[in-house]
Amino acid sequence: MDIIRIIIAIILPPVGVFLEVGLTKHFWFNILLTILGYIPGIVHAVYIIARR
Repeated sequence: MDIIRIIIAIILPPVGVFLEVGLTKHFWFNILLTILGYIPGIVHAVYIIARR
C-alpha cells in the first residue's frame, strides 16, 4: 500500500499526505510547499509516507 501512496505523492503531493495523516498541519504545510515549488512538495510527501 505504501508504494501506491508514494506514486500518488509524486503525482499529487497533498493527496498522498492526506491519505497518510488526514487534515493535519502536515497536509497544510505540504499544500504550501507544493504551491511554492512542486519538488519540495514531493519530497515532503514522500518523507511523511516513508517515516511511518
